[in-house]
Amino acid sequence: MCRVTTMRFNVKLLLCVIIIAACLMSLSWWAKCGESQLGDSRLYPDRAEESGNHANYPQDPRDARVPKLRLNHETNAESYSNIECLINDEYTVSCRREGKEVYVPFSFLEKYFEVYGKIAVYDGLERFEWQHSYSKVYIPKGKYEPRGIFMSFENYNVEIRDRVKCVSGKEGVPITTQWGPQGYFYAIQIAQYGLSHYSKNITDKSPVVVSYMDSASIDSAARQWKLPDKSSKLSTVRDEELKRSVLEFHTSDTLTSPGVMLRLDRANELVLSTLVSFTGNGSLAVSVQMRDTKDIYTLHYVQSDTVISARGRAVYYGVGARTRWSRLTRDLFIDLQKGLPLIDRFSRKVKLKNLKVVAVFLRGGGRVADLTLSTTEHLRLFFLAADWLVANQDENGGWPIDVTRTLIPGVMELAPGWYSAMAQGQAMSALTRAYWKTREPRYAAAALAAADIFSVPSERRGVVATYMDKYRWYEEYPTTPSSFVLNGFIYSLIGLYDLGAMCGGSSGDGAVCTAAQAARVARLYRDGMVSLKAMLPLFDMGSGSSYDLRHVVVPGSAPNLARWDYHTTHINQLLLLTTIDDSPVLKNVAARWMEYMKGKRAKHN
Repeated sequence: MCRVTTMRFNVKLLLCVIIIAACLMSLSWWAKCGESQLGDSRLYPDRAEESGNHANYPQDPRDARVPKLRLNHETNAESYSNIECLINDEYTVSCRREGKEVYVPFSFLEKYFEVYGKIAVYDGLERFEWQHSYSKVYIPKGKYEPRGIFMSFENYNVEIRDRVKCVSGKEGVPITTQWGPQGYFYAIQIAQYGLSHYSKNITDKSPVVVSYMDSASIDSAARQWKLPDKSSKLSTVRDEELKRSVLEFHTSDTLTSPGVMLRLDRANELVLSTLVSFTGNGSLAVSVQMRDTKDIYTLHYVQSDTVISARGRAVYYGVGARTRWSRLTRDLFIDLQKGLPLIDRFSRKVKLKNLKVVAVFLRGGGRVADLTLSTTEHLRLFFLAADWLVANQDENGGWPIDVTRTLIPGVMELAPGWYSAMAQGQAMSALTRAYWKTREPRYAAAALAAADIFSVPSERRGVVATYMDKYRWYEEYPTTPSSFVLNGFIYSLIGLYDLGAMCGGSSGDGAVCTAAQAARVARLYRDGMVSLKAMLPLFDMGSGSSYDLRHVVVPGSAPNLARWDYHTTHINQLLLLTTIDDSPVLKNVAARWMEYMKGKRAKHN
């Protein structure tokens, strides 16, 4: 009896153990499912939204559907395992696996697919932001106005580009090293420099201008200057050419001498402008200081043809002979930025807010007037570019480019002295704006003369190519065979449109252009637009655009895909044209190309 009772007790105990184990296993499975569901919600926002788990979403208005991940959150390392990813049977990449999901490092994806990404933090929350393009589209705010902002050039800073050697002290325009390390004047870059400052003059707020030599208070201004010794002189005199009082100075012309000094402490006004008339070896210098390190550098503007040089902590800009009254306008931030690599090739970039002006020096002999420091001098810089274009236009109405340009070695090459339709077009856009601003005939005459080359074939040192014996194309690079560069062609069309507006339309207004000139400009623009609408599909690569048509013209050549900043330029140009030409072709292509920037592709068969 005892044995039977014991057996019954053991069976009951075993059943209890089994029931308890089953309950524990159920609870464990339920917890894992909960964790799995939470993990899915973090990876897939749609699932979290469906389950009502809205707490994981940030309040950032730019993207309310991005999962809210806290910094330094714990990761269950045991759920991941390393795995090798074999790429196209060629090489392997270290990846990570979680269940059936495999994660590939973004550092690999970035290079493989040419995409871009970064971890951004908003209010202590982090997220990863992925972009297919690094460039930006500027949607036009209204109809393009030939007297107004040029495209989106108010966002351009031409002079800060690495391929700009410096801004010439003598000419006041950029010197490029784009295809030649020696440096040369490039009409495209100079026109863009002018157009960017013209556009900034419209969009920027009014500059702060501080005057240190106002003609009404020239005597009190003179007392602020300090003489280095008893032999130096500074006085106010009446200048017969300017018809007003100016400062006259005489001191040592040695660049290491103290000079006549005006001590300053200006942190925001970094553009100097003054009228100068030197005698002998007269010169002007400005000392600027790094606010963080307290290092002082001196920018010397000397009467020399040497473009730029440096010694110690001094940078020298040659401003040519200045023995007659002329205006010197210099961006001190840019001048120091371009001079520092000559002092130390490992120098860091200068930050605008880290710089201040501490002194101005006069050396040798001469006269100065109207000395100011300001936050900007956009219009003066614009007119330096426009005046250069007028002064350097040749007898053919163009600005020859005196460097060799090679697109395809041995196939598409240009010897020095070639013209560019893009240079001609952007020069027109700058010159017509200079005319509208001043009504000076010299600007209008130069703009009209620039159109002459648009009637000369490329093989005869012009810029006109013909596609399929039908469509006229204005070449940025007039190679033989033709290259058909898209962005340069559209810039030339915008220039012709600006010139046509100055002429008052196809009939002419009689003041600037004759009827024949106006009709010719209208025809050149109209022929170009016909070609653009017909040939634009040839540049569509299904996931981006092509820079040119070498793949069509040269048998066996691969397409020359436009990098994203050029692709965006194509879009911005087309969007501008849609404000003056209601063509479905232009609108549809621009819309499709914008989609390519988000990773979308043309449909396959």
